Amino acid sequence: MKAMNNHTRMFVLLAALVGLGLGGMLHGTAARPAMAAETPATVGELAWASTGTPVVTVYKNPTCACCEGWADHLRESGFRVEMKEGEDLMKVKQRLGIAPDLASCHTAEAGGYALEGHVPAELIRQLLAEKPDVRGLAVPGMPAGVPGMPEAGANRPPYQVLAIEHGGGSRVYATR
Repeated sequence: MKAMNNHTRMFVLLAALVGLGLGGMLHGTAARPAMAAETPATVGELAWASTGTPVVTVYKNPTCACCEGWADHLRESGFRVEMKEGEDLMKVKQRLGIAPDLASCHTAEAGGYALEGHVPAELIRQLLAEKPDVRGLAVPGMPAGVPGMPEAGANRPPYQVLAIEHGGGSRVYATR
């Protein structure tokens, strides 16, 4: 039998911790901000930890085509995408602290952060690298020209990507 590499060892260790009900130990560290409600590590988080490939878990309505377009944008940018269809999106948004005025057609999680709407992949990478003390990022509504939506041409108005604050507010994180 071949020796396990470091990634495989880490995956086996993390899987064992989750199997023993100790997955919550992965939450609340400096590298992973605490969410509104602590939950055990997802399969996506374990895969990211074991391979170094960022995983985005997307919660969406099964009939939404633009959500699939956004997931394709993430895959093309090197993310692994785990799709969850049929979940109660309002409950997911509430669990992650997404205020109604920030809502969009889909909600996602990556590295302990909430992602609401069509957040560009490069800003997700920046968020995961910098690890700011926020709940996540949001692109409210469905503006034309965002990743996953049809392009609006050269005259596309700029849109804002908002940082979701822990206290419930938001602030501009980037303009695209």
